[in-house]
Amino acid sequence: MPKSALPSAVESPQADARTRILTLANKNFFAYGYSALTMDELARELGISKKTLYVHFRSKDALVEDIFNQFAMGVRAQADAIFADQELSFTVKMHRFGETMVHRLSRLSPHVLRDLQRFAPHIYRRLEELRHQNIPYIFGGILRQGQAAGIVRKNVDLAFAVEFWRPALQSLLHPDTLERLKLNPHEVMTQAIDLFFGGLLTPTGRKDYEKNHPL
Repeated sequence: MPKSALPSAVESPQADARTRILTLANKNFFAYGYSALTMDELARELGISKKTLYVHFRSKDALVEDIFNQFAMGVRAQADAIFADQELSFTVKMHRFGETMVHRLSRLSPHVLRDLQRFAPHIYRRLEELRHQNIPYIFGGILRQGQAAGIVRKNVDLAFAVEFWRPALQSLLHPDTLERLKLNPHEVMTQAIDLFFGGLLTPTGRKDYEKNHPL
């Protein structure tokens, strides 16, 4: 066997173990929140020692940060895949992206966000940073493609629109706002996308959007 093939063979069990840990931690975190997620319980459920667990993740916080990094990368990857699909019209892509976001955000319940904000404010800030980075990347790309397709109004300043959207979405997804509105993240996202894009579409774009996705 060539020497170059050896590292992947050696690293594969390690990668598999890390994936198993992340998969279970991801499930438990989004179901019960940060405070209920413990390294002791994870090790017990996985049937491994805590020492083995700490080989892969130096701390609970490092594990949770990895969960959010994966969450953010997943959002970007799905957005890229949807808007690269040449078979779909722009408004269908936009609606499909909205459904994707709603599905993903449904995992972030107000309880999970509040629990994280209370017990790990530094990680909650990291979540906000990831959101802050993702919004211009994703929505900037959406708006540019929409203008090129003649669906988003040409007179819209895209940089302004993204900056307008970013703090609005950050505020809407804050635990205090969710509790005040008595809405969950996916309900907020559904209304926000309809309201935001409704003002950006051309008359042709609005007709197409309403035809494909009547209110």
